[in-house]
Amino acid sequence: MTYLAKPTLHHPNLPTNKLGFTHRDYEGSVSTLCAGCGHDSISAAIIQACFELDLPPHRVAKLSGIGCSSKTPTYFLGASHGFNSVHGRMPSVLTGANLANRDLIYLGVSGDGDSASIGLGQFAHSLRRGVNMVYIVENNGVYGLTKGQFSATADKGSKSKRGILNSDEPIDMISMAMNLGASFVARSFSGDKKQLVPLIKAAIQHRGAAFIDCVSPCVAFNNHIGSTKSFDYVREHNDAVNFLDVISGREPITTDYEPGTIQSVRQHDGSTLRLHKLAADYDARDRIAAMNFLQERQAAGEVVTGLLYVDPEAGDLHAYLNTVETPLNELDAVLVPGKAALDKINAGLR
Repeated sequence: MTYLAKPTLHHPNLPTNKLGFTHRDYEGSVSTLCAGCGHDSISAAIIQACFELDLPPHRVAKLSGIGCSSKTPTYFLGASHGFNSVHGRMPSVLTGANLANRDLIYLGVSGDGDSASIGLGQFAHSLRRGVNMVYIVENNGVYGLTKGQFSATADKGSKSKRGILNSDEPIDMISMAMNLGASFVARSFSGDKKQLVPLIKAAIQHRGAAFIDCVSPCVAFNNHIGSTKSFDYVREHNDAVNFLDVISGREPITTDYEPGTIQSVRQHDGSTLRLHKLAADYDARDRIAAMNFLQERQAAGEVVTGLLYVDPEAGDLHAYLNTVETPLNELDAVLVPGKAALDKINAGLR
């Protein structure tokens, strides 16, 4: 895989944050995703959130699995720690890293295929254990790297690019996250940076398992009428379904609307995505009310976005395990006591 490095030179008068870093200091390599991909908008939101929070890039550990979404950590926070794991196994790698060094900020980026199919068990256990992390799923309802098959989050009755109808019930990762015990649960739209950036900032500052489901349309395979997770970002002619070497660019779709309102976002293909932004008086601390609200709005055909649930007093895995404040990777003398100490322990077990 080829990565395109961005020029190191930049304008000397770029705005800086409290640490003296510019926005460029939080960027990564040049994206190789399709032009206009919603995932790039999420990367931009992560960059903006870290810049505004004045985070030292070396204090962030970004982890991913396999898929278009799992390529995105290459495109942000180039000076941070990073680990690209195997398909569906990002949560367990992140859990182990978090246990070894609790001083880092952990950011897990995954996709609906990576987390809702092969990695569903990993997703479930990392949330129920309360790992202190930000877990972002870039949700487009398809397998983009393997030519657009339905993923487990594709809505029943939605149509593939080849005209096939999905007959399977979808996995709602938001509802699962709430049932599993995630203490921060949110949903957003990749084109709504005004909403997404604050959500990411809040998730980073939250102690415990923070989960963000971000609807991120696939411009290559989910851009047609009949898809429920799309905006059309295709080449010039209707027969483009059979050719994937060139994708003609169009302007990314963005939106800005007030809390408590419903926004219909017209997509390039003429279809409409209905977004419902939570009202300012919505109580995000009531888990049961939040789940009922989500079911009601889903039945009305709306995609609810915003902070859906938060437990402001949540703990994390280190609190549950009562680990020491010193990161475990700095406890060599304690964790490796030597032969004499081990012989004494073994003798006491006979």
